[in-house]
Amino acid sequence: MKITDIVLDRLRLDLDPPLRAAWDPRPRRHFDATIVRVHTDEGVTGIGSGDTMAGFDAVKDLFLGEDPLDIVRHVKAIETANFHGGRFWPLEAALWDVIGQVAGLPVATLFGNAAKAVPAYASSAELKPPAERVETALRAREAGFRAMKIRIDRDHVADGIAAVTAVRDALGPDFAIMVDLNQSWRMAGDTAAASDLAKTRGIVRRLAELDVFWVEEPLPYEDVDGFRTLRAENPGVRIAAGEMHHSVPELLRYLEHDVLDVYQMDVVLAVGMHRARTLAEVAQLKHRSFTPHSWTNGIGVLANLHVAAGVGGGPFFEFPWDPPGWTPQRRDFMLAEPLMITPEGTLEVPQRPGLGIELDEEAVARWRI
Repeated sequence: MKITDIVLDRLRLDLDPPLRAAWDPRPRRHFDATIVRVHTDEGVTGIGSGDTMAGFDAVKDLFLGEDPLDIVRHVKAIETANFHGGRFWPLEAALWDVIGQVAGLPVATLFGNAAKAVPAYASSAELKPPAERVETALRAREAGFRAMKIRIDRDHVADGIAAVTAVRDALGPDFAIMVDLNQSWRMAGDTAAASDLAKTRGIVRRLAELDVFWVEEPLPYEDVDGFRTLRAENPGVRIAAGEMHHSVPELLRYLEHDVLDVYQMDVVLAVGMHRARTLAEVAQLKHRSFTPHSWTNGIGVLANLHVAAGVGGGPFFEFPWDPPGWTPQRRDFMLAEPLMITPEGTLEVPQRPGLGIELDEEAVARWRI
């Protein structure tokens, strides 16, 4: 089998009203998605998505004519291409989609088949006052979720703490709450400094009193000692990070020095599926957790799901959901059907060969740039 072509479809969905994501320096008025299709001489086509694939044309020739099943070779080739600035992990996802189809198995089965479904948590996007956040949390529980992640703005901490407090009071101790401080990385144009360690220690201490399940990305990635300080001072709350950490050696250093409780590498944005699997298994061997970031689109959610379910990640899986600003219909506008959780609050692994992606070709044509 040979790769005959790699085709990119760049899509843009207009957002009206805009999404006011906590991590964006300005409201998001459109949602972009790049779909990667790997065509082969045997008629099998693999699909991936996630990062933008900007600049891929310059390295496309590295993969044409190669056997799509030679995945280790391709991972290494993607890493060499990434050295010059691109993040071409959606290509790896498309290659795994090919491999699964050839094998006649879901990719999660090839990755270990530890679970057929994983408990999902509702991952919010927007900063909302306490009453509105309680309303969405109640809607989440009604939809089946047993956990929600709430964002806190480093410049309005009291408002964020109030929202967490209100959700805890309204939904009780059996509803898990995660909190994301969004301090480890920055979107383009966001030049504001992160909160210093002293302020962050106070925030985490207060959140620990509210029995949050984990505090996510509380510090910049380079503050390894700060992460360890937060863990040592707050033994009742987990510290999570790593979603955009592109350096496999640095993530291995985190594991070696026991920096985090929860590792969150996104397989279509950060380190790829093959490397994430290795890091996840090392984390689990060290009695730490792996639950990947999945804030892209439904294709990216599926790629992360297959790795998490394959290796037994958890105890929760991120499901981007924060209506009305962010819904499965907006997130998965390129799919035939949006991904949905079960009434029991789990996200099931599609049992079709490959990643289980079904595109809506009319939507792809409509929203193609």
